[in-house]
Amino acid sequence: MTKLFNFTILLLFISCFCLAQERKVSLLFAGDAMQHKDQLNVAKTSDGYDYSSYFGYVEEEVKQADIAVVNLEVTLPGENYTGYPRFGSPDEFAVSLKEAGFDVFLTANNHILDKGKRGLERTVRVLDSLKVKHTGVFVDSLKRDLYYPLMMIKNGIRIAMLNYTYDTNGYTPAAPNIVNYIDKKQMLKDIQSAKQMRADIIIANIHWGVEYVLKHNKEQKEIADFLINNGVRLVIGGHPHVVQPIDIQKDSCDIKNIVVYSMGNYISNMKPVNTRGGMMVKIDISKNGDEAVKIDSCHYSLVWVNKLVNKKDVPTFYELLPVAEYDNDNGKEKLGEAEFLKMQTFSKNAKDAIESLWNKK
Repeated sequence: MTKLFNFTILLLFISCFCLAQERKVSLLFAGDAMQHKDQLNVAKTSDGYDYSSYFGYVEEEVKQADIAVVNLEVTLPGENYTGYPRFGSPDEFAVSLKEAGFDVFLTANNHILDKGKRGLERTVRVLDSLKVKHTGVFVDSLKRDLYYPLMMIKNGIRIAMLNYTYDTNGYTPAAPNIVNYIDKKQMLKDIQSAKQMRADIIIANIHWGVEYVLKHNKEQKEIADFLINNGVRLVIGGHPHVVQPIDIQKDSCDIKNIVVYSMGNYISNMKPVNTRGGMMVKIDISKNGDEAVKIDSCHYSLVWVNKLVNKKDVPTFYELLPVAEYDNDNGKEKLGEAEFLKMQTFSKNAKDAIESLWNKK
């Protein structure tokens, strides 16, 4: 009886020890957070800008993630706020994203130089003042050397995050500012740096692709393959303003790598139906003892920008809705039949695009 009791205690101890060794992190990625002119007009108040309507229906999902990442596709110039083609947004927009639960802001995108050197540097200063992590652009090489790759340690897992853009709309960063461009030699150096920093997993966030096309192109695939072959496990894309496929690469039943070619828009004032929303991608990872990080799961959820307009077709209100919760009679009542049908069209097109690679494995 004593031996059996001791053996049971031993099994419980081993079980508890193994459970204690398993660490988990949930990641969430969102697409392009934008501010067009009509959005600025609607948000303007007598003493600032108000974005309190934006994220109420989605922030719970964002905040449930251990690390939530969004592409900040505007600058924060502090004055002279403008929409397309040279985005400059009030600080309140960044504050609203932080309050919605986003922990990491990506800044390497084609609009980061829209307000020149001053816009880039002030954007960095504001994000620093908000105490949110950010990566992709740097005021000088010293800051890049100190803070890139962005290394985060969450629940004992060391996560290295990279961020690059294909271009900055023809503008060149003024010295000593640095923008991370897609360059294989530099990306390889950064991957090696991440490995030297003992990263358990490397994530590359890439601004690339052709706008408004629901399918990735050969160049995107070639860059993704390059990154994966050199040690990146998650490649997360943006820029096309529409969703593109998720490629879940498996070895037998285990997920080895994931490529998300484009998450589409998160919040914007774009009008074509496929640009009226995007997806949030949720990826769970874990690490047991000294074993390599496992990618446990990958899911996505669609979001839709609901905007109200007046009789002159001028927007008066914006909010982000989770499609799954409003693809029903309640959604039809809330949106009206015409907008509801647009959301359903977006949803069908998005699902077809996102899952287009899944049956080809």
